[in-house]
Amino acid sequence: MTAKSPAGCCPGDHPRLPRRGVLQLGGVGLLGLGMADLLRLRAEGAAAPRGRAKSVVFIFQSGGPSQHETFDPKPDAPVGIRGEYSVTQTQLPGVNFCEYLPRLAARADRFSIVRTLHHTADRVFRNEHNSCHYLLLTGTTELPVGDTNATITNPRSGRVEWPSIGSQVAYGAPVDPAVGWPAVVEISRMNLMKYPGRGPGLLGARYDRWGVDLAPVCRAPDAAGSCPNCFSHDDPNDPARAAGPGPKAWWDNSSCRDAAFHLPALTEGGVAIPQLDNRFALLSQLDGLRRTVDQAGTAGLLDGWDIYRQQALRLLVASQPGRGNPFDLSQETDAVRDRYGREEWGQGFLTARRLVEAGVRMVQINLRGWDTHQNAFRDLKGKLLPSIDRCLSGFLDDLEERGLLDETLVVMCGEMGRTPRISPIAAGGKNASGEVFTDGRHHWGDVFPCLLAGAGIRPGQIVGQTDPQGGVPVGDAWTPADLAATILQQLGVDPATEFHDATGRPYRLYLGRPIAEVV
Repeated sequence: MTAKSPAGCCPGDHPRLPRRGVLQLGGVGLLGLGMADLLRLRAEGAAAPRGRAKSVVFIFQSGGPSQHETFDPKPDAPVGIRGEYSVTQTQLPGVNFCEYLPRLAARADRFSIVRTLHHTADRVFRNEHNSCHYLLLTGTTELPVGDTNATITNPRSGRVEWPSIGSQVAYGAPVDPAVGWPAVVEISRMNLMKYPGRGPGLLGARYDRWGVDLAPVCRAPDAAGSCPNCFSHDDPNDPARAAGPGPKAWWDNSSCRDAAFHLPALTEGGVAIPQLDNRFALLSQLDGLRRTVDQAGTAGLLDGWDIYRQQALRLLVASQPGRGNPFDLSQETDAVRDRYGREEWGQGFLTARRLVEAGVRMVQINLRGWDTHQNAFRDLKGKLLPSIDRCLSGFLDDLEERGLLDETLVVMCGEMGRTPRISPIAAGGKNASGEVFTDGRHHWGDVFPCLLAGAGIRPGQIVGQTDPQGGVPVGDAWTPADLAATILQQLGVDPATEFHDATGRPYRLYLGRPIAEVV
C-alpha cells in the first residue's frame, strides 16, 4: 500500500500565514470596546452537567505519527513494512510498543490506546494535512461543502464550518467566570501553527480559543521537520559546521537551541507594556469602558462586571512573572523542570499542568515534527520518540501524584498515521547541506492511534486491531467524531446539547458516539 501522494507534501499543504496578535481579539485592543465584554460573552451563565473530567489536555502530534513506530508495531511483517526498530514489552501481557518508548511501555496499565481511529472522507481528503487537520480538530468526518484540501486553509464566503473541539468544550462545559482564565488555551508555537479546524466556526467568536506563542523563534529553512526545538529535517551530522550560506553550513538557530519559554507577549494584542506599570490608570480606563457601555444602553451585557474585569486583568498578569502566573515556569523546582524535560515539548506539558491547576477547561499542546517523510528512523530514534516518552511519562506521573489525573482527561494523537510501506519521499532527494535523505513513511489517514488517560478512562485497554501490515482497521474502528464525543461525555456534556448559529438554526453538538470500550 502506498500513500495517495508518494512525492510528499506540496507547498500548499504546509501553509505559512501571517501571524495574528496573541490575544486573538480581532484587532480590538484591551482598552478599546470589547475586551471584558468578549470575556463575558464567552462564558455561559448556566452550569454545564459535569462528568468525571474537570479539564482536558489535548496533545496534538502535528504531522501524523507513525502507528508502526509508536503503539502498533508489526515485528513479524517484512522489513519494508516493520521498519528498523524492535519492540518493547509493556505492562500488558502480549502488548508491545516501539522499543524507543520504554517509559510509556512501563506505564501502559495507566492509559488506554485506541489503535483504529480513521478518516472516512474521500481518499483525496484523508491523506493530506490540511483536510485531516480540519477533520480531527473539529471532530467531523467530512469537509465543509465546496472545500478542498487547498481551500480549507483560507477564509471563504458562505462556508459552514464546524466548531473546533475546543470551542465545543467551551460551549458545552463552560469555565466558571470566577476562574479568571479563558476556557481553552492553545500552546506553544502559534506562529507556525495556523491549522484549519482551530476556530469556533458556527458557534461564533465568543467560544474561540486563546492561542499563546511561548516558544523561541524558529529560524530553520524547513520548519516542518522533526527537531522538538527547531522542527527541521535538515539536521547537521557535523556539529562543527558554522552558520552561514556555504554548501555545508548550518543556519543560525541559536534561538531555538535555547528552548526556554518566554511569557505571553501581550503587546501584540494592542497593549503596550508601559501601560501595565500603572494598574490604577488601567482600572480607570476599564471603568471608562463600562461607562461607555452604560451610556449605550447595553449595561446588561456586563452583569458581573467585577468578575470580567478581573479576568481581563488576569490576561495582563500572564505577561508578568509571578507565582500566580501559570505561564511562569520559574516557579517550579529544578526537580520538576528536569522531570518533564527542559526542551520545548517538556515545557509545554508543564505549562499545561499549571493551566489545569489554574482552572482552564481545555489545553491543547501542539507538538510539531511528526511529518517524517524522510530521515524517519534517524529522527524518530534521536528526537521524537525519546522526547515524547519522557515528557508524557513525566506529565502522567505528576498529574497522578498531585491527585489531578482522576479529573484531567489526557488525549494524544495526530491528524493521520503513516503508510505501511517505507519509501523515499523523492529518489536522491537532498537537504540544504547536500545530504541524501533516507527513507520514511508518508501520509496515511486510513488508520492512526490515539492515547487516552485519566478522568474515567479505563486504563490498560488496547482497543481496535489493524491488519498484518498496519494499514487498515480489522473490525471496530472510530472516527474523529467519536473521539470528540468521548471528550464531551467525559466532561459531562449532555448528548442532547444543541447550539444555534447566527440565523437561529439549531445543531446537535455531538456528531459521533463515545468510544464505549475505553470509558
